Amino acid sequence: MITSFRCNPRSACIAVGLFLAATALTPAFAATTLTVGKANATSDAIIPVDVGNELGIFKKHGLDLKIINFGGGSKMAQAMAAGAIDIGDGAGSEMAFVAKGAPMIAVCESTAPAPFLGIGVPWGSPIKTLKELKGKRIGVSSPGSFSDWSARELARKEGWGPNGVKIIAIGGGTAPTLAAFRAHQVDAAISGASVFLNFAEHKEGRLLAPVSTYEGNVASGALYASNHLIATDPAAVRAFLAAWIETVDYMRAHKAETVKLESKITHFSPKVMSEEYDLVIGMYTKACRFDKESLANLKRSFHDMHLVPGNPDMSKLYTEAYLPK
Repeated sequence: MITSFRCNPRSACIAVGLFLAATALTPAFAATTLTVGKANATSDAIIPVDVGNELGIFKKHGLDLKIINFGGGSKMAQAMAAGAIDIGDGAGSEMAFVAKGAPMIAVCESTAPAPFLGIGVPWGSPIKTLKELKGKRIGVSSPGSFSDWSARELARKEGWGPNGVKIIAIGGGTAPTLAAFRAHQVDAAISGASVFLNFAEHKEGRLLAPVSTYEGNVASGALYASNHLIATDPAAVRAFLAAWIETVDYMRAHKAETVKLESKITHFSPKVMSEEYDLVIGMYTKACRFDKESLANLKRSFHDMHLVPGNPDMSKLYTEAYLPK
C-alpha cells in the first residue's frame, strides 16, 4: 500500500492528486442483475440455476441473480408477461405460451428426456409394473400440465385408449401427493422422482418408474428469455447461457459437491439426492441445442392437450442465436 509520495514540480503533485481522487470515486464494475423465475422450486431440470448461483459461476460471468420460485409454468409465463422476470427456467411445454403470444422465447433446451419425473405408488400398493396401471386413478399436478400429458402418453403407448387411465388433479409436490396417497384418492401419481425416493425412506411410497422409460426426448427442461431482455441486453442472455452450461459441466464432474448443494435446496437427504443424481445426470444437454425429437413430441403434446390452436411453427418458438459459439 502507498503511504506517501513526493513529486516535483507542484503541477505534477496536483495532477497525481486529481488522478487518485478520480480513481477513488470511480465505482467498481457492477454486475448485471437478472431476475430468474423458476417454474418449480426443486425439479432437477431447473435447479442448476441455484447450484451455479451457490458456486458463484453466474457472478463469474458478470451476473447477479435474483431467483424467484413459482408454482408452475403458467405462473412463470404470467410473471414474464407482467415484466417481473428476465429469464424463465422451466420446461419445453412452456413453449405453448410462446405460441400464444407470451413475450418470451426459448433460448436453451436444458434437458431432453425426463427421468426426474416419475410414476409412484403408495408403499403398500400391490402394483409393481406400469402395465398394472390400466384403468387406475393417476394423480397429476394440474390439467394441461406435463404430468397430465405424461399420464395420457402412458395410456397411448400401452394402447389403452384415451380413457385407459383416470386422471385426477391433486396438485404438485410432496405434500399434495402424500395427502392423496393417505386418503386413497389415487392409485398412483406423477411427480418428481425424488419425491418418491424420499417417500421410500419413510415407507410412505415408492418409485415405480421414471416417465422417460416410455417417453422419448421432450425438452423436459428449457430456458426462456424475455423479449425485453433480448432487445435491451442480448449480452446478458449470452452470459446466462454460458454460465448455465458451465454449471452443468461442473455438476457432471463433481457428484459429491452437487449432491450436497441439491440436498440443501430440496431438503431431501443426501442419500435420496445421490440416487436422484445417478438417475438424472445423463438428461442434461451439452450445448443447450434443441433436437428434432423433442420438438416433434412437444408439438404433438400441444395438439393432444389442446394447448395451442392450429399447427404451430415450432421454429418460431425458440432460438439458438445466443448460445456460445
